[in-house]
Amino acid sequence: MIIGFALPVSGSWATPENCIEIAETAERLGYGSLWTFQRLLSPVTPEGQQWLPPAYHSVLDPLSVLSFVAARTTRVRLGVAVINAPFMAPVQLAKIAATIDRLSNGRLDLGIGAGWMPDEFAAVGAPFERRGAQMSEYIRALDACWAGGISSFEGEFSVLPASVIAPSPVQHPRPQILLGGAAPAALRRVGRLADGWISASSTDLTTVGESIEMIRHAAVAAGRDPNQLRFICRGVVRVRDGERSPLTGTFEEIRRDFQDLEAQGMTELFIDLNFDPQIGSEDADPEQSMERARRVLEEFAP
Repeated sequence: MIIGFALPVSGSWATPENCIEIAETAERLGYGSLWTFQRLLSPVTPEGQQWLPPAYHSVLDPLSVLSFVAARTTRVRLGVAVINAPFMAPVQLAKIAATIDRLSNGRLDLGIGAGWMPDEFAAVGAPFERRGAQMSEYIRALDACWAGGISSFEGEFSVLPASVIAPSPVQHPRPQILLGGAAPAALRRVGRLADGWISASSTDLTTVGESIEMIRHAAVAAGRDPNQLRFICRGVVRVRDGERSPLTGTFEEIRRDFQDLEAQGMTELFIDLNFDPQIGSEDADPEQSMERARRVLEEFAP
């Protein structure tokens, strides 16, 4: 199982210096990938209180961060888990993704999702209804944008007039598209259309193998080879003594969890400390967060 690491994008430790240090250290230690995630805003209650978990209160733009660290790395892959597709026209995302793929010499992994928070849809003027149905068309639109030469697309949700969109991505025929989602329809969509699946921070990791099997069955039904798919776990790691749940505990306990996830079918896992409230929050001490992150990087180095 390939092991990656999430960049510091949430809370007080999300600084340019820390992004560079984590990226360069992870690459030096042999990690396979670096990851970011998207959150446009943090809604408040009528009383002015933020109701999302601390990891979502202050989040850097994920694609900007990947562009930033692309210039400081040469080998490690760069992934976003995930961009919410309805927030951006396919041609916009295709252009940004192709640019990052060019600047990184073909290292981008593009995770996209349907989104789940109505407040964000309202803020960008996107319809919340039928967002799942939009995903299948969105992938076809991205493929049209990256086809090379003169391309066009006309669908229910987006239109691309006959155009040349250049430059194309370095990766051929495209950067790999990885889908999020947990509903059965979303999992079957992965098997039919995508290059892999990314689990969410809230995924039940004790039963994740069931989701993987559903995706694999959908791939077979669509005439695709399920062994070519990637199954990527967002590893919400919390190093604790005396506290135990999947990926929470001592280093040794968490290593055993890695083995269990691989046995369930995960092909990749990235360690994400942004969801540890002792690290990825605005109230956390950034230097202490980095001290914890350095130790985790060393302990789990491939």
